[in-house]
Amino acid sequence: MDTKPLLHADKIDKSFGPTHAVKEVSLDFYPGEIHALIGENGSGKSTFTNMLTGIIPIGSGTFTLEGEQVAPRNQVDANHHGIAIVVQETGTLSGLTVAENMFLGDEDQFMHHGVKDTAAMNRRAQELLDSYGLGSIKATTVIDHYGFEERKLVEIVRSTYFDPKVLVVDETTTALSQSGRDKLFEVMRHVRELGHCVIFISHDMSEVLDMSDRISILRDGDYITTVEKKDVDEEQLKTLMVGRKMDDHYYRTDYPDYQSLPEGEVAIKAEHLKVPGQLDDVSICVHKGEIVGIGGLSECGMHEVGKALFGASYDREGTVTLSDGTEVNDINTAINHSIAYTSKDRDNESLLINDTIEDNITLPSMRDMGRFLSDKRLHAFAEKFAEAMSVKMVGVDQYVSALSGGNKQKVVLARWLGKGSEILILDSPTRGIDIKVKASIYSLLEKMRSEGKAVLIISEEIMELIGMCDRIYVMKDGKVNGELTRRPDLTEQDLIAKMV
Repeated sequence: MDTKPLLHADKIDKSFGPTHAVKEVSLDFYPGEIHALIGENGSGKSTFTNMLTGIIPIGSGTFTLEGEQVAPRNQVDANHHGIAIVVQETGTLSGLTVAENMFLGDEDQFMHHGVKDTAAMNRRAQELLDSYGLGSIKATTVIDHYGFEERKLVEIVRSTYFDPKVLVVDETTTALSQSGRDKLFEVMRHVRELGHCVIFISHDMSEVLDMSDRISILRDGDYITTVEKKDVDEEQLKTLMVGRKMDDHYYRTDYPDYQSLPEGEVAIKAEHLKVPGQLDDVSICVHKGEIVGIGGLSECGMHEVGKALFGASYDREGTVTLSDGTEVNDINTAINHSIAYTSKDRDNESLLINDTIEDNITLPSMRDMGRFLSDKRLHAFAEKFAEAMSVKMVGVDQYVSALSGGNKQKVVLARWLGKGSEILILDSPTRGIDIKVKASIYSLLEKMRSEGKAVLIISEEIMELIGMCDRIYVMKDGKVNGELTRRPDLTEQDLIAKMV
């Protein structure tokens, strides 16, 4: 490019103990471009951008924005320098209103003689929400009232309303429905049109090629190369990411011999589930030795089904029954009867984010280990299942908060693998996970199926449902709108026809 870089990164380096997360990476980002940053989980992408945006301190090296060196102390300081980020996990604070979250750390603009003008802040927040086409989100409402997607949309408004020169989008699309993604892509294109820069992190290669102008690849903390999107395809990008050619055929290739329901024993059955405003008379079942999927558009109710089956939906009506007749009405009953659950909101609902890998893996299994537990035994247990899931870590005493998104998900699965769960309810199990890890998770699910375990996948990825499931329930407006069985000619359009 002939123009001068908008942002220059010079020998950016960061270590966490013995883990060298980013190794003297130098990169240029130009005005008026969407610049994708890709790599496997643990490649250093988020560490690099977290230093840029003040989430973590810079180890060594410098960032220069429009000729001025910047080293943000925190995200608010980064915003004042014209740098913003929309993070992968939840970035809003519970207990605060939408408006308070939007202007957190920047309330001074509404202060008059030492008193905050809350009414003015609420008006400004609502004006911004309306201008983004998000008028259904109310500035005065406590953020907890809204679901994961709406909270991400609030973060997008918060991160872009002040017209940042550099916007980092870190795996945000995995948390959004198609309509939410379209809204985010519209914002990204607008930032580019203003002559600013978007740094776009995504594991979806088709999305990367569709949205970006240039693509930089990191691998194990090292900078590999930067390519123009017109010069590469998906297979070439995957090869650059992992250092070898990837086999893209990681879905199942078998097709069961049944045309309607399987003949195996029902492991878990839900009948007439109702949750006000979310589920309306939903009945489903999962057999032993079967992978069942639930799909649909955002807010169709599918995520609530997972919580209801796990006993985590407290205003639920209807029944959830196991093969031995046990009714599941609370989380303790679910865990005690070998049910595992992973939430879409990984950091807040599936992990103890500020505890160690060991604590997270051993927690549900402690009661099974007997009365006399030693630190040595717990440590060995955690190591066994962390290694079984190939968690990339310094050791099991490392804090989960320091892991990449994919490695966090591996810890979640290691926990339930260690527990020996017979029924697995997996909500968005491969969200924000790279190709190689996704393939290993699919292989694990096939193994569990062959062992007679019952697996339920709740997913917004249609190809994941088609590729991995024996049966698929398609939901619409809180109801089951169709049930499809596995077959070679099942297409995305077959599912979409039931979703809309």
